[in-house]
Amino acid sequence: MYCVCKEHVELALDKFVDEYEDAPDMVNLKDTEFSDWDPPRQCDMCENPAEFLVV
Repeated sequence: MYCVCKEHVELALDKFVDEYEDAPDMVNLKDTEFSDWDPPRQCDMCENPAEFLVV
């Protein structure tokens, strides 16, 4: 699972496929609320705000 900014979406997709050998789902963090989980505010790969969840 990766929480990433728009700039790092492609990299997160590639890493997910390499690791799990399956196609991930992508969730827009601005449009989705989670009842039991607060997504990180920062991208996993840089200092920018996280915008997408790749899972």
